[in-house]
Amino acid sequence: MRSETAPAIRLEDYQPPAYRIDTVHLTIRLHPSETEVVSVVSVAPQEGTGAGTPLLLDGDELTLSAVALNGRVLAESAYFVSSDRLEILAPPAEPFELTITTLINPDANTKLMGLYRSSGTYCTQCEAEGFRRITYFLDRPDVLAVYTTRIEASRQDCPVLLANGNPVEAGEIADTDRHFSTWHDPHPKPAYLFALVAGDLARVPDSFRTMSGKHVDLNIFVEHGNEALCGWAMDSLKRSMTWDEETFGLEYDLDVFNIVAVSDFNMGAMENKGLNVFNDKYVLADPETATDQDYANIEAVIAHEYFHNWTGNRITCRDWFQLCLKEGLTVFRDQEFTSDMRSRPVKRIADVRLLKSHQFPEDAGPLAHPVRPRVYHEINNFYTATVYEKGAEVVRMLKTVLGPANFRKGLDLYFERHDGDATTIEAFLACFEDATGTDLGQFALWYEQAGTPVLSVKTEHDPVRGTFSVDLAQEIPPVPGQRKSKPVLMPLRFGLVDENGQDMEPGAVDGIEIAGDVMLLEQARQKVTFSGIPSKPALSLLRGFSAPVRLDQNQSEQDLQHLAAHDGDPFNRWQAVQTLAMRELLRLTHLSRSDEALTPSRSVIDVFGKVLRDRELDPALKALALTLPSEADIAQEIGKDVDPDAIHDARQTFRREIAASHSSALRDALTNSMPSGPYSPDAEPAGMRALGNRALHYFAVSDAENATEIVWDRFRSADNMTDRIACLTLIVHDAMPQKDEALNAYRLRHENNSLAMDKWFMVQATAPGSGTLEHVRALRSDPLFDETNPNRVRALLQSFATGNPTQFARMDGAGFEFIVAAVLELDKRNPQVASRLLTSFRSWRALESQRCALAESALLKISSCEELSRDSRDIIDRTLQ
Repeated sequence: MRSETAPAIRLEDYQPPAYRIDTVHLTIRLHPSETEVVSVVSVAPQEGTGAGTPLLLDGDELTLSAVALNGRVLAESAYFVSSDRLEILAPPAEPFELTITTLINPDANTKLMGLYRSSGTYCTQCEAEGFRRITYFLDRPDVLAVYTTRIEASRQDCPVLLANGNPVEAGEIADTDRHFSTWHDPHPKPAYLFALVAGDLARVPDSFRTMSGKHVDLNIFVEHGNEALCGWAMDSLKRSMTWDEETFGLEYDLDVFNIVAVSDFNMGAMENKGLNVFNDKYVLADPETATDQDYANIEAVIAHEYFHNWTGNRITCRDWFQLCLKEGLTVFRDQEFTSDMRSRPVKRIADVRLLKSHQFPEDAGPLAHPVRPRVYHEINNFYTATVYEKGAEVVRMLKTVLGPANFRKGLDLYFERHDGDATTIEAFLACFEDATGTDLGQFALWYEQAGTPVLSVKTEHDPVRGTFSVDLAQEIPPVPGQRKSKPVLMPLRFGLVDENGQDMEPGAVDGIEIAGDVMLLEQARQKVTFSGIPSKPALSLLRGFSAPVRLDQNQSEQDLQHLAAHDGDPFNRWQAVQTLAMRELLRLTHLSRSDEALTPSRSVIDVFGKVLRDRELDPALKALALTLPSEADIAQEIGKDVDPDAIHDARQTFRREIAASHSSALRDALTNSMPSGPYSPDAEPAGMRALGNRALHYFAVSDAENATEIVWDRFRSADNMTDRIACLTLIVHDAMPQKDEALNAYRLRHENNSLAMDKWFMVQATAPGSGTLEHVRALRSDPLFDETNPNRVRALLQSFATGNPTQFARMDGAGFEFIVAAVLELDKRNPQVASRLLTSFRSWRALESQRCALAESALLKISSCEELSRDSRDIIDRTLQ
């Protein structure tokens, strides 16, 4: 029998719970296969709840041992129980105490949701609906309770016992080899923020003094032997705490803050109150095993989870439709933190590249949904780029529309008004309206409408009248299941760049509201006219990517080259180079499909030479400007009838022409971008390494004598992972003679470090070439490949499916079939990992006809599977709709 999609959950159907739970006392007696959980909860009917209204509690794969009401064991006729539900049939009309005892099996929990055991360590993951896998409960985010947790375990196996809040008591259990630890969290929280960790872990301690003088103990718990790899994470945490105080006036509110790093984790990290649980890739780092990007990711993710203490924990979501309320806002906050720690322009470019490569395709495909969806079948599938990255862009636009001072007023009111609440997007926006007197009704459409708006721009200069007109039109392409979209309020930061590269100061402005350097587009079409413009400027529009839109602006190559050389906005300077490169890559792709000779434009190639030779550009910004649009970016720009092989050929041709034309400048960049002194992950040396490795990417395919030998020598002499993995990638992806030797040397050096070996698998999975699929298939049998570890699965299978378009979308369909088989295997063990792998098919309809038909055939094989998890059933049904 074919599995069915879970029932639709709709925003308009929201009802507050009939009962509230004020306090939770948990006693958890840990055992690998028979953990006993005793939950004592104080329950009270909400106002308006009728007498005898059943109390419905959520469960998932639970075994009930006992249930008692006010200390008296209930007769079986007084309740109904199954593995996923406990219903108290006629509870009292006044407050009462409910005691529920359940048995769970952490060792058998391969879903890694609820309470599970990883490498001997007990760990929980309760967001979004994992607490119901621990005990029967009102497992919804608008049920806030104060938790007290007592953990009992073998002292030998679990010397460390951790839970939410502050430690209040610990000791031995008489006449046993077991001990206990009790934790109390005074801040009411939803069940998804509950956390427990127990095991034999090493502790890395530190401390922090808050702005009010309060002492906070900081601890990072890791596997023994990894203590020396926690320095950067601890430093990032302390800088995050300081930044949140200085920037938003937000102070930490417990006596301790604990972080635990585990190797088996479905997510990146989890913000449980006072006890953050992290995928170890976002904690552990040293120059030998972590790249500059790894260091930057650790800094950002540590900050993100800490910032959730206020935007997510102290103020949480009323329901899961409001997920962007905590995630979009917190992503915005971590982006701002990194911008202040590093280079703001470089960070902004990196964030927009991520948005365009992950969220724009989501908006353009069958998995499109609004930032605040109105319906879902499986909430685990809505932890998406739209909720996180586009959600952050909406908050950024709100700041642009209101201005920094008014934005801060609104945010301060939000913290004051809703501290301790489970709230909504409407309540969030109301704070900014009330604090500033601004009507945000039209702005709210950004939360309600799916799809990426297309901003069309036409300009006209009248030298006689000295006017410059800009005709702006916005439209959101049709999204399945969504009525015609309405115009949104769109803040457009801009500049009018003269022939000397300076921004012009116009006289009068007519036709649109302008605040400083921001135009506020409110209608489907508006025209703005600037007077006092004697000569035609180059329009620099959407500076800093002030709105998450696709820009349809047919600028001349001359204007783009002028902006690439002179624009005062670093983002738009980078964007001008990217636009020139994209246009040329689209032309070359078209020629490749028609078997014509591929000859890149000399003028565009020269732009890259000018970037290389520009001594004023920050090295990190220069490295980004020299990075060609990815094959996925080009495919997204083409939009339909996509041929991955033609795209690959075009991009490689462009790369080789840059290398041939600028080999001398590339050699100079290689020589001059070697940081002096010991390794540091800070922005300046990281930027120099980024430029050096980008130059090496081109130099490796130049006609320079011994180019491949230079790459090989740099691989062998590299004293840090950033340079080593960059060289290994070139050697493997360009199929250099040293390929096998380099892979073996890397493995010999790093085979005992799982995070370093994830990179080894990833490099091979993303290598172009007809033999890659067979090689990836063989790597699944490698002794170091672990199907149960999400990081390792993502490194090999996800990387192949999303980072190797020519091999995933092979003309024989073998790449599709390979991933389909992997999804069906993984789905039985870990549905979340399987469903995320399945999203790699999200753009299948854009492929050319033969590949499209093969992809559909592969997807139908999954759809016809009789036993499929709710997670994967939801994704496959939406992908095929």
